Amino acid sequence: MNWQVFYLLVFGVGFLLSAISLFGSVFHLPHFHFHSRVHIHGHAANAGGRAGLSPINFGTIAAFLAWFGGAGYLIERYSNIWVYLGLLLAIVSGLGAASAVFWFLLKLMQHEQPMDPADYEMVGVLGRVTSPIRATGTGELIYQRDGSRRAAPARSEDGAAIDRGSEVIVTRFEKGIAYVRRWDEMSGESL
Repeated sequence: MNWQVFYLLVFGVGFLLSAISLFGSVFHLPHFHFHSRVHIHGHAANAGGRAGLSPINFGTIAAFLAWFGGAGYLIERYSNIWVYLGLLLAIVSGLGAASAVFWFLLKLMQHEQPMDPADYEMVGVLGRVTSPIRATGTGELIYQRDGSRRAAPARSEDGAAIDRGSEVIVTRFEKGIAYVRRWDEMSGESL
C-alpha cells in the first residue's frame, strides 16, 4: 500500500462518517449516544455535574479524517515534496478542520442551559384571557415565559365564565389545560 491509497482510504472513512452524521441528523436516524467526561484528579472537569463538549467527538474526528486524507492525497498526488513533510501538512490540515468544527460546536452550545422542571411549572403563572371562557367551557390563556408569548387552553377553576381580557392566575394544570381564577379575586382574598 502506498501513501496515496492510505490517504484516499482515510478520506473515504472521514467522508463516510461525515455523511452518516449529516443524514443521521436530517432524517433522525436511530443512533447511539456516547457519554464521556474528562476527569482531573477524580473530579469532573466541568463543575455542576454538566458534561462539557469534548474536543474529541464524532464531528471533529470525521472532519479530521476527511481533511487529513483529502489534503494528504492531493499533496502526495500533485506535488513532489518529501513524504514526511506531506504527512505533517496533512496532519495540520486535519487539525485545522477539526478545530473549526469544534469552534462551531462551541458557538452553538454557548447559550445552552440545563433544563429545570421548575421553569415549566404552570401553577402560579399570570396571564390574560384572549378567548373568553364560557361557564363550564374552555377558552384560551396567553402568558409570557422565557421572553416569548405562549398560549394554553384554559378553564375556570370554579366553572364561572371569564371575559376576554381578564387577568387570571393558573391554580392547577391537568392534561394540558390550565385551570384559572381571576387575578382580582385572588388578590382580594389575600387582603
